[in-house]
Amino acid sequence: MIICLDVGNTHIFGGVFNNNKYILTFRIDTHSGITSDQFGVFLKNVLRENNVDPDNVQNISIGSVVPSIDYSLRSACIKYFHITPFFLKAGVKTGLMIKYYNPSEVGADRIANAIAAVEQFPDQDIIIADFGTATVFCAVTANKEYLGGAILPGMRLSMEALNKGTAKLFPVEIIRPNNTVGKSTTESIQSGLYLSQIGAMREFLFRCKENHYFHSDPLILGTGGFSHLFDQENLFHAIMPNLALHGLLLALEKNSL
Repeated sequence: MIICLDVGNTHIFGGVFNNNKYILTFRIDTHSGITSDQFGVFLKNVLRENNVDPDNVQNISIGSVVPSIDYSLRSACIKYFHITPFFLKAGVKTGLMIKYYNPSEVGADRIANAIAAVEQFPDQDIIIADFGTATVFCAVTANKEYLGGAILPGMRLSMEALNKGTAKLFPVEIIRPNNTVGKSTTESIQSGLYLSQIGAMREFLFRCKENHYFHSDPLILGTGGFSHLFDQENLFHAIMPNLALHGLLLALEKNSL
């Protein structure tokens, strides 16, 4: 069995694979003060509570955008599983041609998503929309060129900015709004949060086409914790919440050969 950990700014999203199939996914809040013992005990407990024997774990693959906790995660894997984990980072094999000016700047989550996307949809131009703490759009060509993308505040960050930057606006539940035109402050904020993400997605797609980044209409994939909110908007060809975990598994395989 293999554990994959997608370490984001808000949550650590984990998955356990057995023979390349998911048998378990889990989440834990990300916080900078987590110790190796706290994470190691959590990880062993979550496996046991789901009838997974920790002794059967053979490897661990990590993609992290929170460098401050990487040492604790590595130490937890070594102390509690006797495994030195693989970290997806610059310099490892990905199967992609990174077209960023500085490839080391591309987040591990973005690379993991792209690795999984080109594996599952070969020979296709792809846009990946990842709706998490930040909303991130990535463009990948049919030739496995990672072109880059766009980054904007995610729905929760946008809501927090409104709350902190204004005198009277307050946090709201992040949902798919019933009304485009809000009839209360809560509804108006919810509508703004939701529609801004859709508008950004559609504009990014339009400009990619207008500037001929692709040879054909790209496949649009949605992922990330908030992607399910948009499943009725006909934005995506597929919503794949576990895309990064699958990419981490593939990255581990590519670097274990």
